[in-house]
Amino acid sequence: MGKIKLTKGELKKERDALRRYERYLPILQLKKQQLQIEILRQAALLEEKRRHESETIKNIETWGGLLTDRAVNIRQWLKLEKINIGSKNIAGTDLPIFEGVEFGFAEYDLFSTPLWVDTAVELLRALVSLREEIGILEKGIYILRHELRITTQRVNLFEKVKIPEAEEAIRVIKIYLGDQMSNAVGRSKIAKKKIEEAEEVVV
Repeated sequence: MGKIKLTKGELKKERDALRRYERYLPILQLKKQQLQIEILRQAALLEEKRRHESETIKNIETWGGLLTDRAVNIRQWLKLEKINIGSKNIAGTDLPIFEGVEFGFAEYDLFSTPLWVDTAVELLRALVSLREEIGILEKGIYILRHELRITTQRVNLFEKVKIPEAEEAIRVIKIYLGDQMSNAVGRSKIAKKKIEEAEEVVV
């Protein structure tokens, strides 16, 4: 706490500041709580998507050997054309939301192409989509954790520094002003007594 002026003006300033801190602190605490809840929700969703990714990979591995068939270039049908990302606001923080991916049209001759290609394209596209979604979820969790760290620092600043400092400043100023008032009353009484004594001597 810096040097404070022991005046009525400073007392008003410190009281106003304390009211502001006490009004703002619950908002910060609520934001912190909302961010914590959303991080848990997003982390659970990320875990679910990673499980789904693992299952998809296992599914692909059962026939993955067929992908070495040089007669079929499956990569050409897995190229992403667009990743659709929306956003939602969580406690004042913009969070990226995965909305899907778009692939080019998979055009191939159904008679000359092996039967497994349809399934392979579908599953591999699902895997590519899942990986994009996982990446966006990870980015969102990073953003939320960063915002939570900043909000927690602000909550701590208000709870442990700003509010106690304002309360202490108010206490010190009130004591000083109270002492000044007592001294003024005391001086006034002494002055009054001296005037009365002087008047008695004159009479």
